[in-house]
Amino acid sequence: MMHVHFRRLFTFALLLTFGLSGLTACATEPDAYHVYFGTYTRGKSESKGIYVHRMDARTGKLTPISVAETNNPSFLALHPSGKYLYACGEMSDFEGKKSGAVSAFKIDPKSGSLTLINQQPSVGAGPCHVDVLANGKAVAAANYGGGSVVSLAIQPDGSLGKVVSFIQHTGSSVHPRQKAPHAHCINFDAAGQFAYAADLGIDKVLIYKVDAAGKLALATPTHGQVKPGAGPRHFAIHPTQKYAYVINELDRTVTTFQRNEKTGALTSIQTLSTVPANVTSGSTAEIFVHPSGKFVYGSNRGHDSIAIFQVDPKTGKLTVAGHESTQGKTPRSFGISPCGRFLLAANQNSHTVVVFRIDAKTGALKATGEVVNVPTPVCVVFK
Repeated sequence: MMHVHFRRLFTFALLLTFGLSGLTACATEPDAYHVYFGTYTRGKSESKGIYVHRMDARTGKLTPISVAETNNPSFLALHPSGKYLYACGEMSDFEGKKSGAVSAFKIDPKSGSLTLINQQPSVGAGPCHVDVLANGKAVAAANYGGGSVVSLAIQPDGSLGKVVSFIQHTGSSVHPRQKAPHAHCINFDAAGQFAYAADLGIDKVLIYKVDAAGKLALATPTHGQVKPGAGPRHFAIHPTQKYAYVINELDRTVTTFQRNEKTGALTSIQTLSTVPANVTSGSTAEIFVHPSGKFVYGSNRGHDSIAIFQVDPKTGKLTVAGHESTQGKTPRSFGISPCGRFLLAANQNSHTVVVFRIDAKTGALKATGEVVNVPTPVCVVFK
């Protein structure tokens, strides 16, 4: 449990940074990170799986290391120990059943390279998001095609065990893409007490209680609500755990929630556009809170930009601070380095990852000139 203790200290450091400092979100920073790029291997993509790079923590320079071959690893999540990586296999047929897959990989501590441990069915079709419980005992996946969420046990050796819980979502909403539920993400809170599943098909962020084994049970209240037709896609919790944000794919907005840490309840307090007023097409994709808690970033496909928001430390509300081109096509996702110095934009349709330096005072992004080719990149995870 040493790593969990460190995680609590790290969160405390973030709180101090959010209130008191304009520096990076770490007291010290390693010389380098391993970065994992999830990709699509389907269709005409030349991708073979998960691409591993080394990133210089001072300059942002990326150096390719290896590739772990696997089918459609569209989202990745790191185990709290740092020893294992989990990937959803976004497919609708796995082992002859209408299901996707969740895969467990062991991480080589020196090279960062991945070795497959095992795979398990996600029970529903098209899993597109995974997250790991803070105690490291379970992984959860959101099945977009199946409109469901599932949690699986993690064994002491990092392998995936039996299904701990499976919940089928129900309902619909007003947009043509909302005729059925489409679970698009599932995120655990830092304490491992609640999980949040943004469902694009029903315009809700469902709230689940979580036990130590990763079993999910619908909480009371059951959900946070967004505007009909908004299409909630991805969800992010502020480091203080008091606020949360959901990026809405269909109407290109971000909704701010107050979060009750005891009940898990979400109360909507603000909704802002992620694009300039003259933009009337496209869709959103990813959302993350900067490790310092000072900024929120969201990606816009079509506009091909990162929306930059500043966070009010007293209310959690957002102020639009600008938009930065991702210098590529269709930024499905991006990642922020653990100490908050860099943002890496994954341009799905131009097959590039572009490195930006983050201004610690304003949150502004400035391209470093570092661009690497990664086929169909759709997820970025740091270790």
